[in-house]
Amino acid sequence: MDAFSYLSVLLSIILGLAIAQVLQGAGQLLQTRGRVRWYWPAALWMASLLVMYVQSWWAMFGLRNVAAWTFGAFAVVLAQTVFEYLLAALLTPVSFGEGDVDLRAHWFAQARAFYVTLSLALVASMAKDLVLSHALPHGANLAFHLFLIALCGLGFAVLRDWAQRFTALVGAAVFLVYIALLFNRLQ
Repeated sequence: MDAFSYLSVLLSIILGLAIAQVLQGAGQLLQTRGRVRWYWPAALWMASLLVMYVQSWWAMFGLRNVAAWTFGAFAVVLAQTVFEYLLAALLTPVSFGEGDVDLRAHWFAQARAFYVTLSLALVASMAKDLVLSHALPHGANLAFHLFLIALCGLGFAVLRDWAQRFTALVGAAVFLVYIALLFNRLQ
């Protein structure tokens, strides 16, 4: 077994747990849908996270070409997946007891932590390139990262409904364009 195959197991487990967290939360919301007060920006972020997790797993195939791994390099890659998991933990409500589930109230209680964590995942993604290839992502890849971090700044700073709707819509659209332009084919 080569180093990448060995290291990718832990990364895949964490991404799998993140996917399971979002899908389990979505499943519980659907099961209790009569008691759920929906907030579409939160639901859109859930869908966006699923796409993000699949894209992360897809892009990690490119790491197979890293010849020599250090613990520090692996820690940076691992940090990205840990932050991605934490996004799922923040987004999905924990309790589905007897009362109503208010996704809007839950979103606004978690929004700032969500945006900080998403920004940290994006910074870890850029740091991964810096550590592994000794350069920041190039061109459009760097522009997408920086734009999404700025979008997180808006969502963090403006806890108003219009800003949360805007960041969810633009975030999802930009991430889909990012995948279409940069990750359409397996590297």
